[in-house]
Amino acid sequence: MEHSPGDRLGPYEILSPLGAGGMGEVYRARDSRLGRDVAIKVLPASTASSPEARARFEREARALSQLHHPRVCSIFDVGEEAGAPYLVMELLEGETLASRLGRGALGARDLLKFAIQIAEGLDAAHRIGVVHRDLKPGNVMLTREGAKLLDFGLARVADAFSGGAPDASTPPTRSVDLTAEGAIVGTLRNMAPEQLEGGAIDGRTDLFAFGGMIHEMASGKPAFEAKSRASLVAAIMRETPPPLDALAPETPPALARVVTRCLEKD
Repeated sequence: MEHSPGDRLGPYEILSPLGAGGMGEVYRARDSRLGRDVAIKVLPASTASSPEARARFEREARALSQLHHPRVCSIFDVGEEAGAPYLVMELLEGETLASRLGRGALGARDLLKFAIQIAEGLDAAHRIGVVHRDLKPGNVMLTREGAKLLDFGLARVADAFSGGAPDASTPPTRSVDLTAEGAIVGTLRNMAPEQLEGGAIDGRTDLFAFGGMIHEMASGKPAFEAKSRASLVAAIMRETPPPLDALAPETPPALARVVTRCLEKD
């Protein structure tokens, strides 16, 4: 059920809704103990009954609890109310990168600043073996302090980076089912080829998505576009995006080379 202003989740008082998605509702809330405003992501009870949804929610809590970096949204607390688990996170003021890109490409100065900050956040995650797996403009918040990574609900410990077996709490990655309703909506265009094929996942998977984001930040257009999901999968698997410096001539040549390298199929 949705929460209304004045509702309480443990010591937190709901102030206003911030947004909603397939994996929960997000609210602005007041921490009555510390006197600060926070963001609370609540997994609705109807969704919490799904073992897969609950596992994803718990993965996000574990991933964020390991990450202490100014470029990653911090987690403060976890709890459960009436069978619905919730995460208490840093409240970020600003707009998502997706919202900003709705107004067109970024200028060279902001492009480099935000790209470096996103890379710093990814580096912090990869250093402890956490792979985001769902890096996209909607999961980057632009604040007065800079860019911050959000939504580690699909995160997992990388096989190659962890030096051991995959995280046992995470089901093996499977190839994308193009017939499943909503299975890839909103994330497909940033998926690396190995994700689409159900191959091994590590930090390079995030770097592919990172290259795609820089491409869109610089040119205002996604690296891969198509009229159908199946065509988009084919484009990601086989096509090479136009050189970034051809689409956005003001792009520094070194950055264009970085993007080309990130978007290599292998």
